[in-house]
Amino acid sequence: MGEERRVHLSKKAPEAYAALRAFSTTVGGLAARAGIDARLREIVQIHASQLNGCAYCVRVHVEAAVAAGLDADVIAQIATWRESGVFDERERAALELTESFVFIHEDGLPDEVYDHAGGILSEEEYVALSWILVAINAFNRVAIAGRYPVPPRSGGTAAVVGGTPPPATTAPRTPHAHDGAAT
Repeated sequence: MGEERRVHLSKKAPEAYAALRAFSTTVGGLAARAGIDARLREIVQIHASQLNGCAYCVRVHVEAAVAAGLDADVIAQIATWRESGVFDERERAALELTESFVFIHEDGLPDEVYDHAGGILSEEEYVALSWILVAINAFNRVAIAGRYPVPPRSGGTAAVVGGTPPPATTAPRTPHAHDGAAT
């Protein structure tokens, strides 16, 4: 990735970014009311960010996943979830749904994915996960378009640039911090 400067969308149009953060907060409330726990929320956000190629958001959500108690093995298995035995049926349905939302431009949301997810997730969970996926896809696009940096960690630690990790995309009552504050 080149070093040229890009327009920083969140800084150049803060009112639009504030609306996206407010949307994310609303989605977090939906997720909480639907019983979507932090583990599942972070698993799908990491996977969407991986598939979209958003290194910045992968870092943000890996940090949030670790804070939520996910270990390195589970996080490492997200990319290979179909071959892995570490995810339960509900998480697998959510990961399949994640892939359909990321690649929605190819096949829409296929009936078989919708029916499979609907057979495992409640309607409230399906709605909440769908909105989580809409939100993370939007944040991925903002970070990718702005080429938000992901510098190497100094000393191999999990320290976050700026001292504190940004909140997760859909954490209840906490706005999303994909504003590239580290830039």
